[in-house]
Amino acid sequence: MAQISIDGDTLVVEIEGLDKLWALKSRLAIPLANVRGATADPGIVSGFFKGLRAPGVNIPGVITAGTFRLDGEKVFWDVHDAARTVVIELADERYARLVVEVADPRATVALVEQATTSR
Repeated sequence: MAQISIDGDTLVVEIEGLDKLWALKSRLAIPLANVRGATADPGIVSGFFKGLRAPGVNIPGVITAGTFRLDGEKVFWDVHDAARTVVIELADERYARLVVEVADPRATVALVEQATTSR
């Protein structure tokens, strides 16, 4: 699971627990200027193929975590529970999008959307 917060002009994604090990990341910091928006999207988790792991782990129905390459883009994943998935779209960043599980998807989407529209 991930914890998302806003620190000044930066979106901060803190990876929690053992997910740090599986995702090979503990924290991502993205300038808000490069955040295009966020949506709650549990459907994105369906299907087996998430892309080529580079590096990461994908055990369908259990965990998808790490960096995956799909259609020429890098996508960061950290999801156990599809129902709590948020997708954050990025521009001019290493990742094209972040697909993360959060405690409260609606609140997280509202936080990101408010931060990106108020800058």
